[in-house]
Amino acid sequence: MRVAIVGAGYAGLSTARMLLRCGFQVTVFEQAPDVGGVWSRTRRYPGLRTQNDKRTYAFSELPMPAHYPQWPSGEQVQQYLESYAAGFGLSPALRLSTRVVSADLEDDRWTLTTQPAGRPEQSTFDHLVIANGIFSRPAIPVYPGRGEFEAAGGKICAAQDFADLDDARGRHVVVVGYGKSACDVAVAISDVARSTAVVARRLLWKMPRRLARVLNYKYLLLTRMGEGLFPYIRPTSFEKFLHARNSGSTLFGPVQHLIVRQLGLQRLGLVPHGPFSDIARSTVSLVTEGFFERVADGRLRVHRDAQITELCAVEGRPSARLATGHTIPADLIVCGTGFDQQVPFLSPALTAQIQDTRGNFVLYRHILPPDVPQLTFAGYNSSFFSPLGAEMAAAWIAAHLLGSLSLPTPSARRAQTIEQLRWMETFSEGKHARGTSVIPFSMHNIHEVLQDLLLDVGPLTKARQWLLPVDPATYRKVGPALLQRHGLLE
Repeated sequence: MRVAIVGAGYAGLSTARMLLRCGFQVTVFEQAPDVGGVWSRTRRYPGLRTQNDKRTYAFSELPMPAHYPQWPSGEQVQQYLESYAAGFGLSPALRLSTRVVSADLEDDRWTLTTQPAGRPEQSTFDHLVIANGIFSRPAIPVYPGRGEFEAAGGKICAAQDFADLDDARGRHVVVVGYGKSACDVAVAISDVARSTAVVARRLLWKMPRRLARVLNYKYLLLTRMGEGLFPYIRPTSFEKFLHARNSGSTLFGPVQHLIVRQLGLQRLGLVPHGPFSDIARSTVSLVTEGFFERVADGRLRVHRDAQITELCAVEGRPSARLATGHTIPADLIVCGTGFDQQVPFLSPALTAQIQDTRGNFVLYRHILPPDVPQLTFAGYNSSFFSPLGAEMAAAWIAAHLLGSLSLPTPSARRAQTIEQLRWMETFSEGKHARGTSVIPFSMHNIHEVLQDLLLDVGPLTKARQWLLPVDPATYRKVGPALLQRHGLLE
């Protein structure tokens, strides 16, 4: 069987690794000149670091290097993925600097048109794995007056396209957004810019890497206990017990109070609306080191509960008008305003088959479209444990292609998936990522995937994970066990 994979980030590489071990012919197409996906050097903005510590953000088979800091830089993560590809012999399968223009399914076979350097090429495959990630295209708002703004010398770009701090040196810079990328890039820019303003439509709760400067956050959020404090659509018996006793609220109140005091949010006027438990509504964001310190000393100014309503030129200088009534200088606007989750190489007819009427991807286990068995998605169960989730999804895809999964009927899979989508919309207040897995339910998804494979880890391992951060290395035997089941020993 010939399998095409689109994307060479964590999901694409781990899927290639698993399918090659199963004996499939695999080709990985990646439009960037290097592996890494969001960690590619073509998408790295200044100040980019992981939100996970290095132990929990690694593949099960390959720990990150011992000399890496606890929270690796974007460059270090990309180098780690390069070493994974080289160490497991994936390089011959990679087609870098190659964009997939179209993927057409006819008579159960895929025809891919790709665009490497030179003329377009066509090739056929039996199965397609989409691993382009849920952060596929940056979403830049459409602002009135952009023509006048740019005529006055103003520039606007996405955070992932801002690569050189010299572009901000000595200039008035406005960063739009309050998520991870916006805050990361704002801190870096504030070191060189004439002024740096953050325009935040909605403030998010931020988790310090060390609560009270002592307790590593991973003991709160990267455990099954931390995940279990949020109500899941299909809770375990113990989770039902926890929520019956209202344990989540009991914990979050003191944590919220401690964070407000530790970060000085009351004094800075930056206490978010809503309770701290809102941190789990589709985006968990850690504090960017130095962000609140720069707000305190004036190097950063945050315009909270604000939006840009219009771009303009004031006395010949590019500026931005806010809904609050302020007009601020804006030589450069950097947008950390999220992403559009797109698969642009699929036809509209095929896209309609795999999405609901609201544009959500309808994917059983966040992997399989119920009505298109020749297509799977890898990495759409992206979560706190993205590398581990991608690996387990890769094993699920391999079992699907080997014909060893016992699944509900397509109609039953669709009904269950639609039910989960509606729950995700409710839980995240409409801020879910178009049908992908919602943080903080990483381990729930991994558990369900492994249940399908009949390869879940044992009860002692799960018990440890309630109090200790999940260690991806404890799942390194899943792949070999699947191979052994099919007589595919390496």
